[in-house]
Amino acid sequence: MPGLFPTGGMADPGVTGTLDTALSVAWHMVLPVATMVAVIYAQYLMIMRSSLMDERGADYLTTARAKGLRDGLVRRRHAVPNALLPTVTLVFLNLGQVVSGVILVETVFSWPGLGQLFYSGLRVPDLGLVQGLFVVFAASVILMNLLADLVYPLLDPRVRP
Repeated sequence: MPGLFPTGGMADPGVTGTLDTALSVAWHMVLPVATMVAVIYAQYLMIMRSSLMDERGADYLTTARAKGLRDGLVRRRHAVPNALLPTVTLVFLNLGQVVSGVILVETVFSWPGLGQLFYSGLRVPDLGLVQGLFVVFAASVILMNLLADLVYPLLDPRVRP
Protein backbone atom coordinates (compact mmCIF):
# COMPACT_ATOMS: atom_id res chain seq x y z
CA MET A 1 0.00 0.00 0.00
CA PRO A 2 2.67 2.53 -0.93
CA GLY A 3 1.42 6.06 -1.30
CA LEU A 4 -1.48 5.64 1.11
CA PHE A 5 -0.18 8.37 3.43
CA PRO A 6 1.99 11.34 2.43
CA THR A 7 5.61 11.07 3.57
CA GLY A 8 6.60 14.72 3.60
CA GLY A 9 5.35 18.19 4.31
CA MET A 10 2.58 19.48 6.53
CA ALA A 11 -0.24 19.93 4.01
CA ASP A 12 -1.04 19.54 0.36
CA PRO A 13 -0.09 22.58 -1.72
CA GLY A 14 -2.96 24.69 -2.92
CA VAL A 15 -5.41 23.64 -0.21
CA THR A 16 -7.72 26.49 0.79
CA GLY A 17 -10.30 26.76 3.51
CA THR A 18 -10.03 26.03 7.18
CA LEU A 19 -11.63 22.59 7.14
CA ASP A 20 -9.69 21.40 4.07
CA THR A 21 -6.41 22.62 5.57
CA ALA A 22 -7.14 20.92 8.90
CA LEU A 23 -7.98 17.63 7.15
CA SER A 24 -4.83 17.85 5.02
CA VAL A 25 -2.65 18.50 8.08
CA ALA A 26 -4.31 15.61 9.94
CA TRP A 27 -3.71 13.33 6.93
CA HIS A 28 -0.04 14.35 6.81
CA MET A 29 0.32 13.75 10.58
CA VAL A 30 -0.54 10.04 10.45
CA LEU A 31 2.96 8.66 9.76
CA PRO A 32 4.94 11.02 12.05
CA VAL A 33 2.55 10.45 14.94
CA ALA A 34 2.49 6.68 14.38
CA THR A 35 6.30 6.65 14.40
CA MET A 36 6.55 8.61 17.64
CA VAL A 37 3.78 6.63 19.36
CA ALA A 38 5.26 3.26 18.41
CA VAL A 39 8.59 4.08 20.04
CA ILE A 40 7.28 5.87 23.12
CA TYR A 41 4.43 3.42 23.81
CA ALA A 42 6.84 0.49 23.79
CA GLN A 43 8.94 2.25 26.44
CA TYR A 44 5.86 2.82 28.61
CA LEU A 45 4.83 -0.81 28.34
CA MET A 46 8.27 -2.12 29.23
CA ILE A 47 8.70 0.18 32.25
CA MET A 48 5.18 -0.48 33.56
CA ARG A 49 5.54 -4.23 33.14
CA SER A 50 8.89 -4.21 34.93
CA SER A 51 7.47 -2.13 37.78
CA LEU A 52 4.48 -4.44 38.14
CA MET A 53 6.75 -7.49 38.18
CA ASP A 54 8.78 -5.89 40.98
CA GLU A 55 5.62 -5.16 42.98
CA ARG A 56 4.11 -8.61 42.42
CA GLY A 57 5.70 -10.27 45.44
CA ALA A 58 5.24 -7.39 47.91
CA ASP A 59 3.82 -8.17 51.35
CA TYR A 60 0.92 -5.73 51.08
CA LEU A 61 -0.31 -7.53 47.94
CA THR A 62 -0.14 -10.88 49.73
CA THR A 63 -2.14 -9.35 52.59
CA ALA A 64 -4.74 -7.99 50.18
CA ARG A 65 -5.10 -11.42 48.57
CA ALA A 66 -5.37 -13.03 52.02
CA LYS A 67 -8.27 -10.69 52.78
CA GLY A 68 -10.09 -12.28 49.85
CA LEU A 69 -9.65 -9.66 47.14
CA ARG A 70 -9.50 -10.94 43.56
CA ASP A 71 -6.18 -10.70 41.71
CA GLY A 72 -7.50 -8.14 39.22
CA LEU A 73 -8.72 -5.91 42.02
CA VAL A 74 -5.44 -6.27 43.93
CA ARG A 75 -3.49 -5.32 40.82
CA ARG A 76 -5.72 -2.39 39.91
CA ARG A 77 -6.13 -0.85 43.38
CA HIS A 78 -2.82 -1.70 45.03
CA ALA A 79 -0.08 -2.71 42.59
CA VAL A 80 -0.67 -0.26 39.74
CA PRO A 81 -0.61 2.95 41.86
CA ASN A 82 2.69 1.90 43.42
CA ALA A 83 4.18 0.83 40.09
CA LEU A 84 3.08 4.05 38.40
CA LEU A 85 5.90 6.32 39.62
CA PRO A 86 8.60 5.12 37.17
CA THR A 87 6.09 5.39 34.33
CA VAL A 88 5.19 8.95 35.38
CA THR A 89 8.88 9.83 35.31
CA LEU A 90 9.18 8.43 31.79
CA VAL A 91 6.04 10.28 30.63
CA PHE A 92 7.40 13.62 31.83
CA LEU A 93 10.85 12.94 30.36
CA ASN A 94 9.23 12.15 27.01
CA LEU A 95 7.15 15.32 27.24
CA GLY A 96 10.38 17.24 27.67
CA GLN A 97 11.76 15.58 24.57
CA VAL A 98 8.58 16.25 22.59
CA VAL A 99 8.84 19.93 23.49
CA SER A 100 12.39 19.90 22.19
CA GLY A 101 11.18 18.41 18.94
CA VAL A 102 11.81 14.95 17.72
CA ILE A 103 14.76 15.62 15.47
CA LEU A 104 14.66 12.39 13.48
CA VAL A 105 10.89 12.42 12.86
CA GLU A 106 10.85 16.08 11.85
CA THR A 107 13.80 15.55 9.51
CA VAL A 108 12.47 12.38 7.87
CA PHE A 109 8.92 13.66 7.39
CA SER A 110 9.89 17.27 6.50
CA TRP A 111 7.98 18.88 9.34
CA PRO A 112 9.11 22.34 10.42
CA GLY A 113 9.93 22.61 14.10
CA LEU A 114 12.75 22.81 16.60
CA GLY A 115 14.10 19.43 15.50
CA GLN A 116 14.29 20.54 11.87
CA LEU A 117 15.89 23.82 12.94
CA PHE A 118 18.45 21.92 15.02
CA TYR A 119 19.28 19.64 12.08
CA SER A 120 19.73 22.58 9.71
CA GLY A 121 21.90 24.30 12.34
CA LEU A 122 24.13 21.20 12.40
CA ARG A 123 24.37 21.05 8.61
CA VAL A 124 25.32 24.71 8.08
CA PRO A 125 27.07 24.69 10.87
CA ASP A 126 25.60 27.42 13.05
CA LEU A 127 27.08 26.73 16.47
CA GLY A 128 25.28 29.62 18.18
CA LEU A 129 21.92 28.24 17.05
CA VAL A 130 22.84 24.69 18.09
CA GLN A 131 24.00 25.84 21.52
CA GLY A 132 20.84 27.91 22.03
CA LEU A 133 18.67 24.97 21.06
CA PHE A 134 20.60 22.73 23.46
CA VAL A 135 19.75 25.19 26.23
CA VAL A 136 16.06 25.14 25.23
CA PHE A 137 16.02 21.33 25.04
CA ALA A 138 17.74 20.98 28.42
CA ALA A 139 15.40 23.52 30.00
CA SER A 140 12.34 21.65 28.73
CA VAL A 141 13.61 18.35 30.16
CA ILE A 142 14.49 20.00 33.49
CA LEU A 143 11.07 21.67 33.64
CA MET A 144 9.31 18.38 32.96
CA ASN A 145 11.38 16.66 35.68
CA LEU A 146 10.32 19.39 38.09
CA LEU A 147 6.68 18.85 37.14
CA ALA A 148 7.09 15.09 37.66
CA ASP A 149 8.50 15.74 41.14
CA LEU A 150 5.50 17.95 41.90
CA VAL A 151 3.05 15.28 40.70
CA TYR A 152 4.61 12.45 42.76
CA PRO A 153 3.00 13.46 46.09
CA LEU A 154 -0.41 13.54 44.42
CA LEU A 155 0.02 9.94 43.23
CA ASP A 156 1.77 8.39 46.22
CA PRO A 157 1.16 9.58 49.78
CA ARG A 158 4.44 7.95 50.91
CA VAL A 159 6.39 10.62 49.01
CA ARG A 160 4.72 13.55 50.78
CA PRO A 161 7.01 15.61 53.04
